[in-house]
Amino acid sequence: MDTIRTTRKYILMIADIILINVSYILAYWLRFNFNIPSHELVIFKNNAIIITIIYLLIFCFFKLYKRLWSYASIDEFMLVVNACILSNLLGIIYSFTLVPRIPLSVNILSGMITILLIGGFRMSFRIIKRYLDARVKHHSGSSKRVMIIGAGKAGTIIVNEMKLCSEVNYLPVAFIDDNKYKVGTRVAGIEVMGTRNDIVKLAKSLSIDEILIAIAAIDGATKKEIIDICKETGCKVKLIPGIYEIIDGKVTLNKIREVNFEDLLGRDSVKLDMEGISDYIEGRIIMVTGGGGSIGSELCRQIIRFKPKEIIVLDNYENNAYVLQQEFKRNGVNENIKYVIASVRDKDKLDLIFKKHRPDIVFHAAAHKHVPLMEDNPSEAIKNNVFGTLNLVNCADKYKVKRFVMISTDKAVNPTNIMGATKRVCEMIIQSMDKRSETQFVAVRFGNVLGSNGSVIPVFIDQIKSGGPVTVTHKDINRFFMTIPEAAQLVLQAGVFAKGGEIFVLDMEKPVKIYDLACDLIRLSGYIPNEDIEIKFIGLRPGEKLYEEVLTEEEGLNQTAHKKIFVGKPTFDDFDTLMVKINEFRKIVEKDDREEIVSKLEEIVPTYRRFEAEVAMTECV
Repeated sequence: MDTIRTTRKYILMIADIILINVSYILAYWLRFNFNIPSHELVIFKNNAIIITIIYLLIFCFFKLYKRLWSYASIDEFMLVVNACILSNLLGIIYSFTLVPRIPLSVNILSGMITILLIGGFRMSFRIIKRYLDARVKHHSGSSKRVMIIGAGKAGTIIVNEMKLCSEVNYLPVAFIDDNKYKVGTRVAGIEVMGTRNDIVKLAKSLSIDEILIAIAAIDGATKKEIIDICKETGCKVKLIPGIYEIIDGKVTLNKIREVNFEDLLGRDSVKLDMEGISDYIEGRIIMVTGGGGSIGSELCRQIIRFKPKEIIVLDNYENNAYVLQQEFKRNGVNENIKYVIASVRDKDKLDLIFKKHRPDIVFHAAAHKHVPLMEDNPSEAIKNNVFGTLNLVNCADKYKVKRFVMISTDKAVNPTNIMGATKRVCEMIIQSMDKRSETQFVAVRFGNVLGSNGSVIPVFIDQIKSGGPVTVTHKDINRFFMTIPEAAQLVLQAGVFAKGGEIFVLDMEKPVKIYDLACDLIRLSGYIPNEDIEIKFIGLRPGEKLYEEVLTEEEGLNQTAHKKIFVGKPTFDDFDTLMVKINEFRKIVEKDDREEIVSKLEEIVPTYRRFEAEVAMTECV
């Protein structure tokens, strides 16, 4: 390898020596109208070696012999220009010491010609490489024909990299851009062939394999509209990163990602009241239970932005806590984070933890959440969700925590499953304890979280990768969805409005049909639903509803200062009666008697209707 590098360096030097001297000869030729006086040639001949050495030394100083010119960019070309200008200036200074000297006009002309010859010679390596790579790609049956949506800076960067990298099997074929003035022009050598209205037609006529959306500053609604059009083509669809990575110059082919269902929600990023959140987070000790889970870990990532005094990550599962710990260590933000392995069921251990760390704010995200599993393990749902929450609430009250925010679920509304019923009991604990405590207790209720552990999206993606079938419980079933960052940010925002006893409801906009979700993911993977990938209906699972709700009838709905957060009025405040019933659970749970557990839940939560789930299941299978 060293031999090849050295040989290449000497070849470039020899070429430069020739081109430098040719530049001066051409300059003389132009200066003297194609008839160079013999005495002028003698002057140049006597000084050619010195001038050449000046150029070579400057070229070495600019490290022109250590660059791979087949991958040269405008930066390398400007380096050549600067090196030639400096060399020419030094050459002019040297010529003034001569008697007789080289004419100034010859020196200036030779400098300009040197830039053209030296720069052109080096850039020719890239031109030749690009030409050869293009021929290979055009004649290669394995190259993917790509349509790029967005003929702006991001699209230009991506196309240039596709052309530059022979290792990638992308062949850019056409640009699409909604700016009609660009249509018919060429960007990075690729024609802008139409607007978004032409995507389907052009994808078919040009035999496009993949569509790349390369618009950095794109809002959620526009992204969704374009993706919806792309779904009709049957092509695989991919995206580039967002605007900040474009600004940082980090857009490369390996940053291109698959379209995921978050892109199909068509939402813009949540705008936070940074000052309000900072007021109750900054400089305080924050505890996050379930801190290693999907929501808990994202809460920790968001909280760290607001400069808390300390974060206590409490989790029963050491692997989750370890993964989060390593992430924060890599990002250099691990100094004020403590990791505590403990279960919310362990009342005595929780008391010690609260006594030691004295948290100011508690975000309670620890819970058993999987509906079918909790149907089969009702005693565990009671122990973890109900008793665990009660343990935390009592500790928060005892140690005078300022604010306690519990993560709840839309399944707590008119529940038809044990998990939802236990979370409704947790809400009742929160609301009733708030009436007798100095701590502000509130709950935040939202639906399914995209990408969380065990959620439907990763399951569908794995099924698609395996060739199907994709399993859907019922064709009409729908769910509210949020992204993990959305959920965590809105939980923090809801804490700003907490006065005590509220149940905050996060606006998840329109519910999404799970069948449509499955079809979209199949299409965006480049397949046709029920042709390439089968969609199989397997019937509702125990405790599962066709439609989720976010409020009970009596809770009502009021707008907060944030357009994405609503608040329901408190509906339960009888803490003593609730405690009597919850304490009766302890003996029932010890016996692990499902029927008694369900009966007690029906007694505590009047809106819990297990028979509705069973009837619905029978009708839908």
